[in-house]
Amino acid sequence: MNLRGRNKISPEFNMSSMTDIVFLLLIFFMIASTLAKQLDTIEVKLPQAKGKTENRQSIAVTINENNRFFIDGKRVNKARIKEELLTLLSQKEDKVIVLRAQKTVALEEVVYIMNIANQNAIKVVLAVDSQ
Repeated sequence: MNLRGRNKISPEFNMSSMTDIVFLLLIFFMIASTLAKQLDTIEVKLPQAKGKTENRQSIAVTINENNRFFIDGKRVNKARIKEELLTLLSQKEDKVIVLRAQKTVALEEVVYIMNIANQNAIKVVLAVDSQ
């Protein structure tokens, strides 16, 4: 009487699927690390709050401690900021800006940008440092 099973398990280990996973993870972390640096072009101390700002498809508007305005790292006069924002956002499908203001900046400067966004149906995300 032959009691051996019909299915034989092969003791070989195939490394090709393991290398595919490792390369996919490597590519993912390379792309994620390059995107993580996009908003950190101008050094400002943001107010602290729970949560974090992670919207890479939007335009960053930064106000530093000297009340200077920057759009995606490029310095812009306060008088021309509305024109520049509308020009950049006309090319985008989603009209979203990330507002990064130093915590010592006067509230009226932040409200000035928010007012421009409100008048032109632009969504504003306020950037903060996580606690």
